[in-house]
Amino acid sequence: MFIDKAHVFIKAGDGGKGHVSFRHEKFIERGGPDGGDGGKGGDVIFVANRNHNTLAQFRFQKRLIAQSGSDGGKQRRHGKSGENLIVSVPIGTVLVDDKDKIIADLTQDDEQVIVALGGEGGYGNAHFTSSTRQAPRIAEKGEPGQEFELDLELKLIADVGLVGLPNAGKSTLLAALSNAHPEINNYPFTTLTPNLGVVIMPDKTNLLFADIPGLIEGAAKGKGLGDEFLRHIERTLVLVHLIDASVVDVAKAYKTIQVELKAYKTDLTNRPQIIVLNKTEDMKEPTVKKLKNLIKSVSPPKTIIINISAETRQGLEVLLKNISLLVNREKVNQESKLTNTTTTLPVWRLPADTNTWTVKRQGNEFQVIGNKIERFAARTNSENPASLYRLKDIMDKMGILHELSRQGIKAGQTIIVGNIVIKY
Repeated sequence: MFIDKAHVFIKAGDGGKGHVSFRHEKFIERGGPDGGDGGKGGDVIFVANRNHNTLAQFRFQKRLIAQSGSDGGKQRRHGKSGENLIVSVPIGTVLVDDKDKIIADLTQDDEQVIVALGGEGGYGNAHFTSSTRQAPRIAEKGEPGQEFELDLELKLIADVGLVGLPNAGKSTLLAALSNAHPEINNYPFTTLTPNLGVVIMPDKTNLLFADIPGLIEGAAKGKGLGDEFLRHIERTLVLVHLIDASVVDVAKAYKTIQVELKAYKTDLTNRPQIIVLNKTEDMKEPTVKKLKNLIKSVSPPKTIIINISAETRQGLEVLLKNISLLVNREKVNQESKLTNTTTTLPVWRLPADTNTWTVKRQGNEFQVIGNKIERFAARTNSENPASLYRLKDIMDKMGILHELSRQGIKAGQTIIVGNIVIKY
């Protein structure tokens, strides 16, 4: 089954808890704290794999959760780090977060990206010894791993995309040119999923062809199947637009597909195209010429128009030569763009300041917002008075308590830091 969209929940592993313990050995007095740190939680890593060609595995596997780190132990034993979760997806998978921001676009085999970071492990009480604090009874909780929902979209990476109205002969052409074996019947929507085929070109190179199904009038707005599969055309270098030469109005058939390509969120009419009149095996030359002139009258200047018969393989050699020329030209153009891009000066951006914070007041509640202080709060054990005292001490050193005082906080009012609620 071909699945090209999926929605999943991502959760990196939580960090392990730090441990509170004291060294107890015979003949050794006042052994001191020896609680170990918790282990780091596992990351969620997506990897592109050429052996996958569908997102079907995520129909039932919708929760992707990495292993959490183990808690620290006695004798300064460090908790074991959680294993990373490796998620294999097809080449061409795009990861989009809930704000429609693209996190990653995996276009190469073995390309990988860390999607969610595991939480750091909490410190054990051995970490908090000092000249003035000989026997700390403080241990941190582990940080929670990042979690969010994610949309996966598969966009096929093919050199050539075959487009056209149902029954134009795309599947028949793909079968005639390649090693693909698509289902072929004489009724609309025979092709319900994109088909791929490798075609050996006249120069002995191999090109990947994709038969894109479901394009009808209104496809770009969700009618029929087209809006589900137009995304696969985005990555193709060249489009081959097939038109059934036996239809009543070939010009209308041409314009119908062009309108849908233009109406898509990315204007696909800018892609190099070859217009192919199919099923011309029983037509005389004057008739074919007339049909070509009709298409020329509604198409851009210098449009390449070729007549073939996918059934009898008539004209396929000429078609392949033209496709090869266009694909090679586009590859040269792309390489030139990449070269020009690499020669430009990179834009450097300062990293976000994790030490910044703000205080927002709402009635008798004061909310402290900031990356660093919220991370400290996430690691604070709210049931341990010593841990809460340490968090207040950190807030004092960062100047947060001074800002709270400036905003007029009074005894008994509430301070909220992350998931920690403190009475002032």
